[in-house]
Amino acid sequence: MRVLKVIVDTSIWSVSLRRQRKQQNDSIINKLHNLIVDGRVVLLGAVRQEILSGIKYQEQFDKLRNNLQAFPNLKLDIEDYELAADYFNICRRNRVQGANTDFLICASANRRNYEIFTTDRDFVNFSQYLPITLTQSE
Repeated sequence: MRVLKVIVDTSIWSVSLRRQRKQQNDSIINKLHNLIVDGRVVLLGAVRQEILSGIKYQEQFDKLRNNLQAFPNLKLDIEDYELAADYFNICRRNRVQGANTDFLICASANRRNYEIFTTDRDFVNFSQYLPITLTQSE
């Protein structure tokens, strides 16, 4: 049986890495933990960059960078970038805006039949026009 992989968006990592965790985020954190334990987490290089950007202290940056190295980057192809641009254009024609990284996540997930785990509501809007599957927290 093939294990369904899940691309984890920056929004999920952000929730789980906060020092002061809020109880309403417990289901998100538990879901991420279970995905990690099951070996289902996929990380895009652009998401890694977003996670690591803006960290004030070098010691925190180094620790997080080292921890994230447990997750290899998903290898992307020309087709991923071309499909991401196509998705951008489709959404734009339908008056739905999004970030380039978000469309790259959508394209990469679609091409590989992966799910996307995010709290970013933009992905719900994208899903009205793009063939993506969003993972629900438990």
